[in-house]
Amino acid sequence: MRIKNLLLLLCVLAPAMLGADVMDSASNGFTLRVATVIHAPVADVYDRLVRHVGDWWSPDHTFSNDAHNLSIDDKPMGCFCEKLPNNGGVRHAEVTLVMPDKMLVMSGAFGPLQRFGATGTLTFVLMPLHNDTRLEVTYAVGGYLPDGLNTWAAPVDKVLTEQVTRLKSYVETGNATPAGAKKPQ
Repeated sequence: MRIKNLLLLLCVLAPAMLGADVMDSASNGFTLRVATVIHAPVADVYDRLVRHVGDWWSPDHTFSNDAHNLSIDDKPMGCFCEKLPNNGGVRHAEVTLVMPDKMLVMSGAFGPLQRFGATGTLTFVLMPLHNDTRLEVTYAVGGYLPDGLNTWAAPVDKVLTEQVTRLKSYVETGNATPAGAKKPQ
């Protein structure tokens, strides 16, 4: 009976935990997946994902060190862009598919991957789960790097997991930094 109760408890709690995985990794690319349950309706999660990216994205993972310089234009050929000083800017990704409150797909190489012969597809899938939202984020990267792109799978997975954790915290609490979280070194 105890084992049955423990299994039932794990089945109830598992969807609420953040799951991050390097799905595959090779010299020519890698695929990452982060999944979590956010305690808010799908429409709220989508709104904050797109229209409030500067409130949850870590400024440590921007070129300007200010996440409020980020914007996502959620339409085909829209830009996930960042404003830089002196009329500069960064196009992190191009929006390729928009299904409001369901899916957002962007194509591009983020951060240091932009300097490599690489590109990626970042997919956000939002699914209603009672009054909550199940969010699955996948980033598939391919291309060329002399030492192999697989050397970047773990560091990029860490950054992607951090962003999804911050989004979840922001939607649920209004604060992107989860309670008790330490600033990454």
